[in-house]
Amino acid sequence: MRSHQIALCIAPLLPSLWVLHSLLSSDLGSAIGGRNDTTVSPSPISTAATSVGAQLLLFMALGILGYVGTNRLIPSIKYYMLKRGISGKDLGKKGTPSENEDIPEALGIVPGAIFLICLIFCLIGFATNHPSKLLDLNSALLSICFMLFLGFTDDVLEWPWRYKLFLPSVASLPLLCCYEGSTSVVVPIPLRQLLMNEGSLTTLGRLLCHFVVVDQNADGSIVNLGLFYLFYMGLLAVFCTNAINIHAGINGLEVGQSYVIGCAVLFHNLIEIQARSIAWENHVFSAMILLSFLGVSLALLRHNWYPASVFVGDTYCYFAGMTFAVVGILGHFSKTLLLFFIPQVINFLWSTPQLFKRIPCPKHRLPKFNSQTGKMEPSRVLLKSGKKEIANMTLINLCLQMLGPMSEQNLCVALLAFQTLCCAFGLYVRYNLAQMVFD
Repeated sequence: MRSHQIALCIAPLLPSLWVLHSLLSSDLGSAIGGRNDTTVSPSPISTAATSVGAQLLLFMALGILGYVGTNRLIPSIKYYMLKRGISGKDLGKKGTPSENEDIPEALGIVPGAIFLICLIFCLIGFATNHPSKLLDLNSALLSICFMLFLGFTDDVLEWPWRYKLFLPSVASLPLLCCYEGSTSVVVPIPLRQLLMNEGSLTTLGRLLCHFVVVDQNADGSIVNLGLFYLFYMGLLAVFCTNAINIHAGINGLEVGQSYVIGCAVLFHNLIEIQARSIAWENHVFSAMILLSFLGVSLALLRHNWYPASVFVGDTYCYFAGMTFAVVGILGHFSKTLLLFFIPQVINFLWSTPQLFKRIPCPKHRLPKFNSQTGKMEPSRVLLKSGKKEIANMTLINLCLQMLGPMSEQNLCVALLAFQTLCCAFGLYVRYNLAQMVFD
């Protein structure tokens, strides 16, 4: 990767590094002040703050080691993938001299394995300071390991879609079994009058009470969803793992979008830790996982960037999706997590007619490479009537329709820029607009 490409990779991480530096500086100042003032004993809060700063430094060091290990291991493992025939052709290079070149697939297994090793080492330090979170960490390891295994077998055996939708639900069961958070949701202020009016339940409120619990003491502002909330979180795991998988098809996009989302979630975690929110301990847990994830993902992105020397395969997509589901569920910010998946939600909704077979859906919907212009163009599909063609309904093709043909690298940069803007918008909604509709 060139210097300007490296700068683009580091840019999404800069806000998190700034908050981390501010957090560590304030913690260090508190520690020095406590040492100079011998008459005042350090409070438990300041001691915990210093401990969190030390933990974050340790987790960041493990993330750096994860980057180094992944970057060095990929060139070795890709040789074995080619030797075993786990490879494919780059369909975006048709008509070029490299169209028949075999490119190793399923290299997501390397960052996934390194990530699990880093997480096991994190377990030692994290469990010492947060023993109550040991069960959460073990369930996270189990779920991510299961999805990593499923993704690798999918790359080798090519599972049917019905299994891809079912198995993530099974993988999320350890997370749901050890979930100890609230199953209640806060109702937006404009909608509360639909549930309660002048201290009494409305018709809709009484109807909902047959399925959920409307808190009348809170004047309808809180609804306990119970098992429905757990069902929602199970669906969240399925969505995260498959949303990244279907928003793919060009070099660098799968890893790039995961890296940008990871940076946004980490920024959210560090803001909550710095503010010492009620759930700050859960955000430390999430930051621990994400620092290692970002390290291994950045190393993989270096090899998967255009022109890609390796393909990440479903292995990485499932591993990344389950990692986000883990931090969202066990970090108790599953609703906020969806704000960072706006492009994936748009892609899913736009793809619905093809996904549900209302419009013919080919196996590959990635854009078409025009060897004469050297640019990517929207791929097209023939309707059932056989008289008309339309562009395949993906966000990638929609971007090409709106912005015109462009090179594969520029197309990936445009999509990742859109991902970054959407994540920034999600953070704005979380910390500004949400205050207008919630207490």
